[in-house]
Amino acid sequence: MAQKKRKKKSRRMRRERRIVLFLVIVIFVLAGAIAVSNSLVKKPQIDTSLANQTGSVQDEGSLRREGVYNILVCGTDDGNGGTDTIMLASVDTEAKSVHVVSIPRDTLVNEDWTVKKINSAFNRSGIEGVAEQVEKIMGFPVDFYVTVDLKAFIELVDAINGVDFEVPIDMNYDDPTQDLHIHFKAGMQHLDGQQAMEVVRFRHNNNGGGYPLQDLDRIKTQQAFMKVVAEKVFSLSGVMKIPEFARILADNVKTDMQLGEMVWFGNKVLSIGMENIQFTTLPGAAKNHVFGGSYYVLDPAACLELVNSGLNPYKEPLSLADLDIKTVS
Repeated sequence: MAQKKRKKKSRRMRRERRIVLFLVIVIFVLAGAIAVSNSLVKKPQIDTSLANQTGSVQDEGSLRREGVYNILVCGTDDGNGGTDTIMLASVDTEAKSVHVVSIPRDTLVNEDWTVKKINSAFNRSGIEGVAEQVEKIMGFPVDFYVTVDLKAFIELVDAINGVDFEVPIDMNYDDPTQDLHIHFKAGMQHLDGQQAMEVVRFRHNNNGGGYPLQDLDRIKTQQAFMKVVAEKVFSLSGVMKIPEFARILADNVKTDMQLGEMVWFGNKVLSIGMENIQFTTLPGAAKNHVFGGSYYVLDPAACLELVNSGLNPYKEPLSLADLDIKTVS
């Protein structure tokens, strides 16, 4: 019985951390806001000497497009060792575009693990483990990473005095064990930090209804909410809150970037503008009874098309041989 309760509690904790919403905002928009009043700017330096997915150990610098960087963004749990929010952002400073792809937490990976899900990688070897899996799927190295604690989500929304957001469907869900009660009518709502977290966490109602595609539909809501928050942070009223944003950043974000590099990225994204930031989800389908469980199985051909259209940092297109994607019959 105790073990069953622990498992149930663990599932609830994982649901709380599936917040795609503001992770890219923290590194791009927040750092960009800091740049308004901070002259500390440093162009990012990436290691191009690592082997790519073809096994080549040559310097990749000559193979890469100028001004294209990618950043792995993960939402961490409360210390239990997992991450359920995984995104890869490609920033093209030459074409002035940002492409953000969400990677579903249940994505099947090509490993011999008992549970072959990408969100298991963090438990095994931290952010480096997640980066390794993303690199295998995408066919190119991850340049930088950012991990963000869940509470920064609530603090950021409260710091901008909440947002007006179009709630997509009626939401009625209660979990007394964690004092969680989600009740919203479809339509425009003004949400504070706690309410926003409830909206982006929601997947189904008490009666089993809700999003038809569950996690995939929830990702769409998270991405839509992310745009609304970004637009408000971009505004003058958001820029005036730079000191508070900086505190949220310092308290809740871990990254392998230096502050000057973060500011550089933020400045670039501010100049690119929201209209040139695109959000997608890695193509695939949810399947049951796969390796004893439920998985999100990627579509190799569709993934390759997505990679080459908006994520590939190389001058030449990648091929299916570059992507390490496990499929099932």
